[in-house]
Amino acid sequence: MAYHKVNADQRAQGHSPYLDNDELQATALELEWDMEKELEEPGFDHFRLDGAVQHHLGNSQSPDLDIDPIQPSSSPKGRFQRLQEDPDYISHYTRQAPKSNRYNFFQILKVFCTALILFIFGIVIGYYAHKKCPSPPASQEPNNLHIYHEILKEIKAENIQRIYRDLLQFPREDDVDIAMKILVQWTSQGLEDVRLVNYSVLLDLPGSSSNTVTLKNSGECFYPSGQQCNRETKTLRSQDLLYSYAAYSAKGTLEAELVDIQYGTVEDLIRIQAITNVTKKIALLKLGQSPLLYKLSLLEDAGFGGVLLYVDPCDLPKTTDLADKAFMVSLNSGGDPSTPGYASIDGSYRQNRLNLTTLLVQPISAVLAKKLISLPEDTVQKDRCIHLQMPATGKKIISLNIQSVTTYKKISNVIGYLKGTVFPDRYIIIGSHHNSLNTYGGQEWASSTAVITAFIQALMLKVKRGWRPDRTIVFCSWGGTSFGNIGSYEWAEDLKRVLQRNVVAYVSLHSPVRGNSTLHPVASPSLQQLAAESQSFNCVEKAKCPGSNVSSVQIQGDADYFINHLGVPATQFSYEDIRTSENSSFLSEALFPVHTTKTEELDPSFSLHETIAKLTGQVTLQIANEPVLPFNALDIALEVQNSLKGDEVVIPQLLAVASHLRDTAELFQSDEMRPANDPKERAPIRVRMLNDVLQSLEKSFLVRRAPPGLYRNILYRLDERTSQFSVLLEALEHRKLHQSNETIQAALSEVLNSINSAQVYFKAGLDVFEAALAGKK
Repeated sequence: MAYHKVNADQRAQGHSPYLDNDELQATALELEWDMEKELEEPGFDHFRLDGAVQHHLGNSQSPDLDIDPIQPSSSPKGRFQRLQEDPDYISHYTRQAPKSNRYNFFQILKVFCTALILFIFGIVIGYYAHKKCPSPPASQEPNNLHIYHEILKEIKAENIQRIYRDLLQFPREDDVDIAMKILVQWTSQGLEDVRLVNYSVLLDLPGSSSNTVTLKNSGECFYPSGQQCNRETKTLRSQDLLYSYAAYSAKGTLEAELVDIQYGTVEDLIRIQAITNVTKKIALLKLGQSPLLYKLSLLEDAGFGGVLLYVDPCDLPKTTDLADKAFMVSLNSGGDPSTPGYASIDGSYRQNRLNLTTLLVQPISAVLAKKLISLPEDTVQKDRCIHLQMPATGKKIISLNIQSVTTYKKISNVIGYLKGTVFPDRYIIIGSHHNSLNTYGGQEWASSTAVITAFIQALMLKVKRGWRPDRTIVFCSWGGTSFGNIGSYEWAEDLKRVLQRNVVAYVSLHSPVRGNSTLHPVASPSLQQLAAESQSFNCVEKAKCPGSNVSSVQIQGDADYFINHLGVPATQFSYEDIRTSENSSFLSEALFPVHTTKTEELDPSFSLHETIAKLTGQVTLQIANEPVLPFNALDIALEVQNSLKGDEVVIPQLLAVASHLRDTAELFQSDEMRPANDPKERAPIRVRMLNDVLQSLEKSFLVRRAPPGLYRNILYRLDERTSQFSVLLEALEHRKLHQSNETIQAALSEVLNSINSAQVYFKAGLDVFEAALAGKK
């Protein structure tokens, strides 16, 4: 070492016991030169100010950068302290008695000055390193709520109203044109990566003339709305006549007896089949109570040939008058019918599926339903609503004529990306839709698009000031939703492998304002707590936004594929009218003409739209920015146990595995999620492992097959009235109809394997963490 060389030189100078002052000063200068030389050796570069600043600037993203290098053990001062422990140095230095006090003074002064200089260097280096380097993620967490508030306060009702009115000015002749307008809007807000994704799909469109219903008893011909065919129809909107149909219904003409099947439940079928042969007859069916596709599958299996579908006025909100309005429904369970299970890209094989059912299905108004069943006037009472029902006497013969056209058309999705900075490969998808039907679906498509555009606008204001989310947010406006969520299905099938790995959550804006009476939040079990907390965060005016119970029930719209095929946690906020009866579920499957559900009448000030935008934005921001995904594993286990309570077909093995799932989820929640949510105990690699487990929690609950209209994800119940797993409820209904336990056994096996798979998944996650912790130790 350089210092040992100086000692050797000193010993070589005639072995003089003392050094005079000149010799001492020369030796000190030589020692100082050697110190400087030593500091220039490799390993000490980081003590130079310029080198330190360059080091930190070049590695600004590294989480390890800090002022830790300035420590006694690695500083020059510490190096000299260790040198003083050298026996040669000690013996040589202690044997030499000072010639005078001036010798001690110069040595002390020299050491003091060196230490002072190094101390000042350390302060300067630490200051610039702290100034140049980004703060660790944990330090930003207390500011997250402040950031959310800054973003959400930019969402204003007047902005949503302005965007909404601008959207309604678009010429709506073609789906691609609407999509292009939305793309331009999003780009103008500052969203950097916005794409138009097109697919050629099979659509079932109205024919050149309206479908008709003829009452053979009297020879009267009616349009679906109830007006007679031979009357002047100039007062009717031509599009309303054409679009009162069931997309993908069978085509043709059927003349048969009309049979009142009420809501088409299993009990209704058993009752009717006990008194008449239903083969090739026409069912008069009410919409509601259970999914339309499920009820149609029962009628098709029973042998019916056609269906007249209507909405009972008693099931509609009292403030809504739709009695004389027909509507449109889709019989497509999801995606392009010609490419089931795979994307409609160029070169894909197209299957010939012009009809998705053998039934001729025609929606009609309640007014026409009354005419067909010859309801006497005195059965209508003003003090209460009486549900429509065909009298027991009299036979009605109906001729049903349905003509629609299947053709390939281009639909467009608008996809915009806001890339995350920490986890850019993790996506939070927020989806709205644009409607290609001329007047149907109400104005909800413009309402949906206005809300998501207002959120983008508020978000990009913060992004322009330097902020970005940790995870990537993907904004989607889907095309072809009215025909069976075609746009979302095709895009998700196209990117299925990527989405299976990367999607964290789906936030739906399908129909944000369907009424103005009550807030209706829906979320998968793992997101229920977050949805409830978001209400309390945003609802300042309690009268306008009371806390509502969050439920896990089936919802309409483009969340379908993400819930039932990818097992992605999902949530949705919407305003609805108070339901007037227990049969009001699934009425949203009907798409009424635009002029019957004016959005500006429901929400003149657009304050409800603002509330939905802020609730949706709050949930999206939390999922996109929290270091640990705000999912609750224990709520899934509790939902499973609640779904098994009181079920008459539950077997002991099912209860046992559900109990094991709860125990494992509790252990996972306490041992893994609690430490990870504490910034002091958080390790980045461990957090990433934990998030990977959390985002896949619900994938275990996808059963292989579900009845038509029912979710494959068994965590979602049919509606608020039911608490059991929908597949088990359907199996019980099937047993009543077919007197067989085979379906029940199969359903029980599906549920048992799903719950067991989830329990094994939780346990495997715990084992991985324990192994990682043991390896670290």
